[in-house]
Amino acid sequence: MNPIEALTAQLMPHLMLAPIALPLLTAALMLLLREEQQRLKVSLNLLSTFLGLAIAMLLLAWTDQGVTPATLGVYLPGNWPAPFGIVLALDRLSAMMLVLTSGVAMASIIFAAARWHRAGVHFHPLFQFQLMGLAGAFLTADLFNLFVFFEIMLAASYGLLLHGSGRQRVQTGLHYIAINLAASSLFLVGVSMLYGITGTLNMADLARSIPEVAAADRGLLHSAAAILATAFLIKAAAWPLNFWLVPAYSAATAPVGALFALMTKVGVYTLLRLWTLLFGDEAGDSAQFGALWLISCGMATMVFGAIGMLGSQRLTHLAGFAAILSSGTLLSAAGFGQSLLTASLLYYLPSSTLAVSALFLLADLVDRWRNDGTNLAAYEQDDEAPFLDSELIPTQGLNLDDDEEVLIGRVIPAAAAFLGLAFMLCTLVIAGLPPLSGFVGKVAMLTALLNPLGLGQSEGLPPSPLGWTLLALMIGTGLLALIALTRSGIRHFWASHGRATPPLKVLEGAPIALLLASCVALTVQAGPVMHFTQATAQALHAPARYVHAVMSAIPLPNPSTMPLASPPKEAP
Repeated sequence: MNPIEALTAQLMPHLMLAPIALPLLTAALMLLLREEQQRLKVSLNLLSTFLGLAIAMLLLAWTDQGVTPATLGVYLPGNWPAPFGIVLALDRLSAMMLVLTSGVAMASIIFAAARWHRAGVHFHPLFQFQLMGLAGAFLTADLFNLFVFFEIMLAASYGLLLHGSGRQRVQTGLHYIAINLAASSLFLVGVSMLYGITGTLNMADLARSIPEVAAADRGLLHSAAAILATAFLIKAAAWPLNFWLVPAYSAATAPVGALFALMTKVGVYTLLRLWTLLFGDEAGDSAQFGALWLISCGMATMVFGAIGMLGSQRLTHLAGFAAILSSGTLLSAAGFGQSLLTASLLYYLPSSTLAVSALFLLADLVDRWRNDGTNLAAYEQDDEAPFLDSELIPTQGLNLDDDEEVLIGRVIPAAAAFLGLAFMLCTLVIAGLPPLSGFVGKVAMLTALLNPLGLGQSEGLPPSPLGWTLLALMIGTGLLALIALTRSGIRHFWASHGRATPPLKVLEGAPIALLLASCVALTVQAGPVMHFTQATAQALHAPARYVHAVMSAIPLPNPSTMPLASPPKEAP
């Protein structure tokens, strides 16, 4: 190993703390600044988020360079061994979620820098605290600290949801706060019951303890797990616990709504992590506990989200129901416990999140454009072009608009063309149409459902009515999403409304282009990304290496207990 590789191997485990510490320190620094210093706060927010994205990409590359599926980094912040101290664990799944979070956050803060960050106070510190909570939820290996990071994330989201004030935001914000407080209470109840049964809250230690739970306590264990899962299902926007999502997310400002598209994925991530770790094939009598509930709940969520999209008239409502549809698809696919299907849903997860986030940003621009009320084309006839004069040539057979004006020669404004193209790309990804990443992810999931054998052995549930039902729902909900988005696109972009050229700043167009370019990159690099998600899924469904890595992490030696060097001899 050369010196550079040795230095990298020594520093990378400590870099795991950066996604949590960096936003914490940035938020603390911005709280010391006056509210009038908005430019400085924007600069600090952009710099911190960009550094967070760079660090997340380094961590992702680090986890992917190992030869085993369970490439893992373990960090002991308090220098106490598991299960007695705080443990942070980084694997491919958590690294992927960190990159996704940082990418969406980067797009959101760039969009907010154009105008929305000035709509209220403390936007930038709350934004950084939100990133801190998200990163901590993805990195922690302890249920109690998961609760702590959940509360940090939720407390910041309360302020971000109310950012911009207004009666609608306050009303939906109160509903959002109430339902999340209820979820937090269920979280505490479930965690307390698990601790009472197993005597530990460390995730790896729980995985070792669950197979050894006495038969008399098995029912209580399952009840505790069900209560805990209910809290996560609320965050994942699973039906019927998702009535709060669309009103809250649509009332939030556009950059906040784009960031909130990640919130449902936190619930999906936590369920996937804990279910494969605690109730996998090695869980004894509790193996695959709750699988049928996950599948059924996910399917019902898919139906609810698709029907909601079909009945939506506002773009923000469409985006909210699209987030619900994506969450339901992920939950139902995860419940099958099939490695290849899990790999496919992990490919679908980032692409759907990026598209929904872009749709929230687009909705703000389109609604602002729609309310202008002036001519879209802003066409003015040139006196030096007499061939367009209707008095000189007949207009029969020419392409005319609703006002009998000739459309030949009109130029679509660049801003309108950009919005239309971006909306079309969002439609392709969300509906799962070729050639973008939404189509690739859905085809991979359908293939895994139709061919449940892989790697020479059974990969979970055999072909069953549930598998065929999910297959039909994925196709049917994709069709309903396509109808809803196409109808909305025709109303906003195709039909003539006599509107002026939409005002579009570079800071507003760039983040949308960034999110959609990421979807294109996922499509172009589908092969390497699928190899990455397959290794991730194999590690999730074989958690023994995760358990061993966390439980065998050795604290650093205490300098006070090390033998002191002998004092130098005095010179004669």
